[in-house]
Amino acid sequence: QLQLVESGGGLVQPGGSLRLSCAASGFTLGYYAIGWFRQAPGKEREFVSCIDGSYGSTYYTDSVKGRFTISRDNAKKMVYLQMNSLKPEDTAVYYCAADRSCSRIGMAYYWGQGTQVTVSS
Repeated sequence: QLQLVESGGGLVQPGGSLRLSCAASGFTLGYYAIGWFRQAPGKEREFVSCIDGSYGSTYYTDSVKGRFTISRDNAKKMVYLQMNSLKPEDTAVYYCAADRSCSRIGMAYYWGQGTQVTVSS
């Protein structure tokens, strides 16, 4: 059974950093793209980043480019989202999702339960 579990969220001051982790089980991570999404209260879920399974190509939404870095360790079945220079507008529940390609990640069938990130002084 394919399962994704996020961790690493928390409360951080503006300008601080967090590293989110997405632990995968029940499937071969290297065959899947993993995406990160976020949803703030009262807002639609939005795409944050994605990393392809085949060549490790990465994609970011404009608002996080230069601040967030996605990476993966297929051997450990882990995907990470390093978030630096955090801003209050980054506050949201962050989810990871799995699909065969980043081009389809918005329609991913497999999702984690989410981890809360709060950026506040």
